[in-house]
Amino acid sequence: MKAMLGDQVAEGTNHGDGGRRAATSSEGSAGVGRCKAFMASCCTYICSKLNAETARHVYGLMAKYLRICLYSKPSPTMARYLYSMMFVVTNLIAWIVRDYGRGLLSDLSKLKVCGGGGYCLGAEGVLRVSLGSVIFFFMMLLLTVGTIKLDDPRGTWHCSWWSAKILLWFVLTLLQFLAPSDWIQLYGRLAHWGAGVFLVIQLFSVISFISWFNNCMRSDKHKKMCRLQILYISIAAYAATFLGIVLMYVWYAPTSSCKTNIFLITWTLVLIIIITWVSIHPKVNAGLINPGLMGMYLVFMCWCAARSEPPTPNCIGKSEANRSGDSLTIISFIIAFIAIAIATFSAGIDYKTFRFRKVEPQSEDNVPYGYGFFHFVFAIGTMYSAMLLIGWNVHQTLEKWTIDVGWTSTWVRVLNEWLAAGVYVWMLIAPLVWKNRLSLQTSS
Repeated sequence: MKAMLGDQVAEGTNHGDGGRRAATSSEGSAGVGRCKAFMASCCTYICSKLNAETARHVYGLMAKYLRICLYSKPSPTMARYLYSMMFVVTNLIAWIVRDYGRGLLSDLSKLKVCGGGGYCLGAEGVLRVSLGSVIFFFMMLLLTVGTIKLDDPRGTWHCSWWSAKILLWFVLTLLQFLAPSDWIQLYGRLAHWGAGVFLVIQLFSVISFISWFNNCMRSDKHKKMCRLQILYISIAAYAATFLGIVLMYVWYAPTSSCKTNIFLITWTLVLIIIITWVSIHPKVNAGLINPGLMGMYLVFMCWCAARSEPPTPNCIGKSEANRSGDSLTIISFIIAFIAIAIATFSAGIDYKTFRFRKVEPQSEDNVPYGYGFFHFVFAIGTMYSAMLLIGWNVHQTLEKWTIDVGWTSTWVRVLNEWLAAGVYVWMLIAPLVWKNRLSLQTSS
């Protein structure tokens, strides 16, 4: 997330000394443009009457443009957006297989391994599509991990050879529909753990962004200039947080019989009070922006948990009573897909947050982000999106236009919220704990 906001700033800052990267990016873009021109030329000739002269001309074009596509300068910036498009397409295919597979993919029922279609559509169909993409990204991880320099051959593979990689991704996805059901069920169990790792990485990425934003606003350079902005943002964050608490009580705990929802919402409020108290403690002095933004995140996670609950008429408000198939559900579904893609993209390029050793200054020849970590996040992000589409239950097929529904989904969100609060508080008090421990060791 922080890396996304810093893309344009970093590009502007490095404009003077980043000539090589600019040239690399422009040449990569030009290479892709020439690849598109090549494909258009092929279509034109294929549709025309093929004779010997035409065939020779097509062969010459293929040889010429293939050399341009394979040997043009790679562009790491463009590559991450193309991988994101592959991630989005994977999720769209998984959703289509789940909701419309029985009508559009009826021929799959003829495959022996599909057992009349039951093992290749619905929840298991989602897992099959997901597994193909996961294998692809893990292969990319193994082939690009440890890449440091832009001119490394592994970096060239990461940033180019798109026709070969798209074909590989497509074939891997198709092959999963020939895999036995037991293999897919095993992957479904492993995907639970992969999705959990993704949630942890996303959590640290969000907390890192909040801390970075707070440090930026309260730095000596901006503190005097941004004093009013700090106040306004803090007030807005707390207003949004407590408004969210009130609305959740109204929508998800309208009666005293909704004990689970009352507990979850009240405990969220208690966590917000705790992190605020720790943040403003004189020994910590982290300000109010940090706990305000973190409070908004906790409320959002609690809202997601309550919204993931299976419909129970006694504990949902009027706005949620008829949510199956309505326009609000469809809009929420689309927003959820966009949020998954943004979260995966942000965590994938925010690799510096997860480096536990001192980061040396980068030269202009270094890669702009960790290629291996990027593919690892996209692999487990694919697992996470699959879990959302099946409600974290490999034996359950959700209704059309629904995502992340079920008690398993609810408690995953709740645990993620509690973990977020615990990690945030620990990040605030850890320096004090280590300082006291070091002072005791010194005195003894």
